[in-house]
Amino acid sequence: MLELREPEGAFQALESYLESEGFWGRADVVADLYLGYGLSAAIRRERTPLPPEPCPLPLLACAIRPERPAWKAAGSSYELGGWERSWDDESYGAAIEAVRTEIALGNVYQANLVQHLSAPFAGDPDALAASLAPLHPLVSRPFSGRGWAVVSASPELFLSRRGDRLATMPIKGTRPAGVDVEGSKDAAEHVMIVDLERNDLARVCEPGSVSWPELMASRELAGVSHLVSRVEGTLRGDASLAEILAAMFPGGSITGAPKIAAVDLIASLEPVGRGASMGALGVLRPDGDFELALTIRTFAVAEGHAHFWVGGGIVWDSEPEAEIEESWVKARPILAAVGGLVHA
Repeated sequence: MLELREPEGAFQALESYLESEGFWGRADVVADLYLGYGLSAAIRRERTPLPPEPCPLPLLACAIRPERPAWKAAGSSYELGGWERSWDDESYGAAIEAVRTEIALGNVYQANLVQHLSAPFAGDPDALAASLAPLHPLVSRPFSGRGWAVVSASPELFLSRRGDRLATMPIKGTRPAGVDVEGSKDAAEHVMIVDLERNDLARVCEPGSVSWPELMASRELAGVSHLVSRVEGTLRGDASLAEILAAMFPGGSITGAPKIAAVDLIASLEPVGRGASMGALGVLRPDGDFELALTIRTFAVAEGHAHFWVGGGIVWDSEPEAEIEESWVKARPILAAVGGLVHA
């Protein structure tokens, strides 16, 4: 297994690892891939310190395994304590107002803010993953390394490749299940991110090939209602895996616009690092195809604790109380599936 803990050159190191293992062109194997949000440090311009991480995780991990059999949790179990927040409503609300100030100054148009929860955990991460199966995550198999595991209920496609087609499906706009997502704020927030993803794809796709065949479609995913778009293009023949990941990572729907300015602002406002959240998780195939989920609604398990992150995009007409409630709308179906009380 490859585990990297420095952001510089990580995507090139991934390519070198796969090449050295003779991965490309093999039969009956795949490679599990985890990309931590901390890799975004490589694109930062500001030199302010990053917030401390709440648990020890690599920034990138990759493991080659047999393609079959499919993963199943067999008779395992876990115990989960009460969830503690690292942000109270007052501090979270103040950060939302800080983003609005930056928008008023013209420094960003949108920035995503994430709150973190942790709870004592004992048992098998496979069992935690099994409890999330009714929510139909894109990646149901947990990724476990040396002393850590990432378990995701994410419904959002960060990036997929099928032959020469490259696609992303950003989610923006959230309501409780059964409630339509509508309103100018949600539409504006969503279109900003679609435009950002269009520009990112254009960096590695054939000129003029990027399109958005689906825009703001209503979907019920992970227990809530969302607006989802599909943005896709024809991949350039000379684009390497490292170039593709560098062009697209981190995902625009969990950073904001412009992306680099949003990443710098996020680092100055969030009290703890994003750990396993807001990165990517999925499978690479020896023919070059891949599918990576964006690690929203995602847990990390390490050092006797489970960690969970949830948040949303902040725009000029965001209201702190409404944004905080939206984060709980996303969190409630996930926390209900795994258990554990939330302490204010």
